[in-house]
Amino acid sequence: MRELTYVARRTVEWREAPDPVLQSDSDAIVEPVAAAPCDVDSAILAGHGPIPPPFAIGHECVARVVDAGESSRFSPGDLVVVPWAISCGTCDRCAGGLTTHCTSVPHMAMFGAPIGGSWGGLFSDLVRIPWADAMLVPLPGGLDPVAMASASDNWPLAWRLVAPHLRARPGARVLVIARGSIGLYVCDIARALGASDVLYVDPDPAHRAIAEGYGARTAAEIEPVHHGFDLAVESTGRVPELVTALRSLAPEGFCESAGNHFRPGELPLLEMYLTGVTLRVARDNVRAHLPQALEFAASGQVDPGRVVSGVFDWEQLPEVLPERHLKPVFVRADQPVGR
Repeated sequence: MRELTYVARRTVEWREAPDPVLQSDSDAIVEPVAAAPCDVDSAILAGHGPIPPPFAIGHECVARVVDAGESSRFSPGDLVVVPWAISCGTCDRCAGGLTTHCTSVPHMAMFGAPIGGSWGGLFSDLVRIPWADAMLVPLPGGLDPVAMASASDNWPLAWRLVAPHLRARPGARVLVIARGSIGLYVCDIARALGASDVLYVDPDPAHRAIAEGYGARTAAEIEPVHHGFDLAVESTGRVPELVTALRSLAPEGFCESAGNHFRPGELPLLEMYLTGVTLRVARDNVRAHLPQALEFAASGQVDPGRVVSGVFDWEQLPEVLPERHLKPVFVRADQPVGR
């Protein structure tokens, strides 16, 4: 089989690798049918990632099961979402919903980067999934695999960044400072869940147009809005933007940072203390809330497909992926992805 390999800045190539095989009765082998780059892949492809190449890239896809162990509930042909982090489903942390911190694998084990072992990437012809029953989530009927290609990471992350907060604080005012797909998904979800105000900040006019289509106000940039928002979501990976988000919170407000901050910076800790804000910077435990996020996507209240910036053939991955796109989705010509 082939796996798409990140080899240098803005350069990926197909490399041959052995076909994966079942290693236990709980494994499955899947074939990605609709795959997309995560927002952080853009930083990796630009040469800003913390891990030197080469390595198999990709950790967002909807896949079709091609083989499954005898103890698995999955069968060949099933369409499934593959969470980005490796988790067993039974250790104390997985049982507590901390699936990104599974103790059955090395710390930070994931697809798409050689962290916590080498698990391959989801831009590969075939992928072995350990603990398939714990990891894989069936794609609900009626959901388009292309629209949900980011269900491995960015879509359920966006749901977690905003949905629990709006359920606890109906009508909250939401600030979104973003550069990629995560912030746009947040706008869609926030509107659907009744946010009283959503301001989306992004210098890219095409991104702002999508946010406006979701009912958000938009701006290319802002100064801090004193006590302006109950919830702020930052997904830029830039510390100055995170500071703006923090300085815009109302008393006891909450800031969710989904940016991968590869560079250090200084936070306004005294102001945060005086305002009483909470900041969470965390990798997401996607598997724990993926079923809820997919159920919400299937409700018809949201339209994640608007974020898809283009649909490309699987064979175009080496040429198209390094280009600057918002959310390209790559599909196999021999695998129909319609439901």
